[in-house]
Amino acid sequence: MTADHVALVTGGGGGIGTATSLALAGAGATVLVSGRDELRLQASVEAVRAAGGVAHPLCLDVCDVASIRDARQTALDLVGPVDWVVANAGVAISAALTSDEAESVARQQMDVNYHGTRRVFEAFLPHMLKQGQGRVVMVASSAALMGYPYITGYAASKHALLGYARSAALEMEGKGVGVGVVCPHYVDTPMTDASVARIADKTGRDHEQARAALAELNPGGKLVQADEVAGVILRLLQSDTSGAVVELTGSEQREIESGSPIASNTPKGD
Repeated sequence: MTADHVALVTGGGGGIGTATSLALAGAGATVLVSGRDELRLQASVEAVRAAGGVAHPLCLDVCDVASIRDARQTALDLVGPVDWVVANAGVAISAALTSDEAESVARQQMDVNYHGTRRVFEAFLPHMLKQGQGRVVMVASSAALMGYPYITGYAASKHALLGYARSAALEMEGKGVGVGVVCPHYVDTPMTDASVARIADKTGRDHEQARAALAELNPGGKLVQADEVAGVILRLLQSDTSGAVVELTGSEQREIESGSPIASNTPKGD
């Protein structure tokens, strides 16, 4: 692959998205920081630019096919074809199986976490195939590898995402496009802050106690840092293998699946 890349990062307005945008720009990529909240996107873009990187905000709703299509055209007009995609947009909502909101919560999480990633990947894939090269990293979760109580909808959506990624990697064999997945346990991000607030509200614990309780659930005994997730994402994007699945525990990175070498597929005439 060439030294310069055009990268799309969904869910780019904070947490893993901001950290990933910084990491990719630091590696020389032009980064399209995408999401729905223009103010948060602009903050991430300004952080990248302040660090000397090149970034642009790109409004995109992963649940809206027309929005994705428009964003793809805007990206093409602005910086050219995207060859790196980081599918990071997601939601995490807890709900008991017997709760009144269980149905709506399950549907929302499947729509964002699974279908949202699928829609983005499939929208930007044709350009990658035309160029004969591309890399996609999907941000799943430890909930793609195991179950947790009260987040059945979330776990189901992440299991679906991992199954999709594994199958997509197989379908892309020989086409120059690589697919990788990162599965972090609880990460120190605003999404986790929201979980901490819910735990504190329901249990009466203070926020530090609630945060410590989540950290203890991680095999490493501490929260995963967003920068670590971003580093693994960058490594997978720069890799010449496809099908890798990496679990981040808080203390180590476990290669659940190593993947296989990507066969080049340079278009004729190049």
